[in-house]
Amino acid sequence: MAECSATDRAALLAFKATIVRDTTGILSSWIGTDCCDGWEGVDCNPKTGRVTSLQLERPRGVMKGTLSASLGSLRFLEVLVISGMKQITGTIPDSFSNLVHLTQLYLEDNMLEGMIPSNLGQLRSLKALSLNGNYFTGQLPSEIGFISELIQINLGSNRLVGTVPATYRNLTKVQALDLSNNQFSGSIPSFLGNFQNLTLLDLSRNQFTGEIPVSIWGLSNLLDLSLCNNKLVGQVPSEIGNLRSLNSLSLSGNLLAGMIPDSIVRLQKLWYLNLSNNAFVGLPNGIENVLPSLLSIDLSYNKFQLETIPSWITNREMRDVHLASCGIKGSLQVFSKPETLNSLNLSSNFLTGEINGFLTNMTNLVSLDLSKNKITGVIPDFGKQTSSSLKWLDLSNNGINGQIPSSISNLATLKMLDLSRNQIKGVIPASMGQMTSLNWLNLAHNQLIGKIPVTFGGLSKLKHVDFRGNKLCGEIPQKRPFNVFKAIAYAHNLCLCGKPLPPCKRF
Repeated sequence: MAECSATDRAALLAFKATIVRDTTGILSSWIGTDCCDGWEGVDCNPKTGRVTSLQLERPRGVMKGTLSASLGSLRFLEVLVISGMKQITGTIPDSFSNLVHLTQLYLEDNMLEGMIPSNLGQLRSLKALSLNGNYFTGQLPSEIGFISELIQINLGSNRLVGTVPATYRNLTKVQALDLSNNQFSGSIPSFLGNFQNLTLLDLSRNQFTGEIPVSIWGLSNLLDLSLCNNKLVGQVPSEIGNLRSLNSLSLSGNLLAGMIPDSIVRLQKLWYLNLSNNAFVGLPNGIENVLPSLLSIDLSYNKFQLETIPSWITNREMRDVHLASCGIKGSLQVFSKPETLNSLNLSSNFLTGEINGFLTNMTNLVSLDLSKNKITGVIPDFGKQTSSSLKWLDLSNNGINGQIPSSISNLATLKMLDLSRNQIKGVIPASMGQMTSLNWLNLAHNQLIGKIPVTFGGLSKLKHVDFRGNKLCGEIPQKRPFNVFKAIAYAHNLCLCGKPLPPCKRF
């Protein structure tokens, strides 16, 4: 096996010299004269000794430094991956245009900035370009549209602006296109409908306007389509039924309106459906016993008046059900497969009756939001049949009365608890001091009496508390974080005292 080229070794060492901090431990192996032997992340052609692959990835640890222009001297490089280093700053060197054999360029999750160099368009062998998770600015270079071999483009989570260049119509081999979480504007290009190999299209969290091009609904190989959080208008056409391969569809956070077309029932492989935060008015007829793969649904904040949770949701195995502000009335309905639920959001409806019994066998529930309803009765006992995985519980803005059960401490993994704006009476149970995972606690605007338990001094992870508008009295626990929260968190009680309020009177 040939030793590494002196030119390539020098280029790698020049890059190493620009790294001022490396907690990944990768570069500590770059010693000795042969970079093809034992240098982590470096692979060479065994016959020529030229570096063909440089892959620096490590889920933990950081590299702090810049991309040395010397890397452009690795003229036989086919794969360049410098991802997840977190503190690689600066721009992409112009010399990278020399890497004409490059097929994969991954510079993900760093702190790179500036504009994406237009001369990357000279890398005509490139099949994968991923620059997501950086701080790139400016417009997309039109020259990228001439790299006709591209299969994957991921430019998400940057600060890119403008429209998608017309030259990108040439990229008909692309299978995955992710431009999400930028500031792109204008219309979604209709030429994307010519990308018949597309399996993933993510244009979410931008400022795209206008209607969704009809051509998009002809992408029969599409598995994942996300257009959420833009400014798209119009209706979803019946052609949506052509996306027979679709697994995941997210159109949330737009200005879409009208009925959901009946043809959506053809999406037999769809398991994730998010239509929330639009102006849809109705669901298709005959949806019972269809969408057999559906696991997660979010119809929240549209103009639906469902009256009840549809039986085609409650009578199947569901993982996530989000139906906030869907006009649901009456008592809480029983799910036939409660043990499969992971998250449930029925907030901002007109639900009545009691919670007791509703949570039975929801043993895998992580998040529950029943806030802003008309629920009455007491907080249920959290026994063995309650989920041991619950992290989010919001019962605020209801008519719940009675006391907080001491068994609430069984929710050992709970991070967020909101019981505010109810009619809860009695003392705060001392057992809540065992809920050491809590970082958000809101008990405001109830009828609680007594002291804030001294056991709360052990809740060191709390970042937010609110005890306002109760009848609490006595000294606030004089430990962090309770004695450093703002005074407003304790306002309008009977006689609380101690930091951050005035000192308690000693008799």
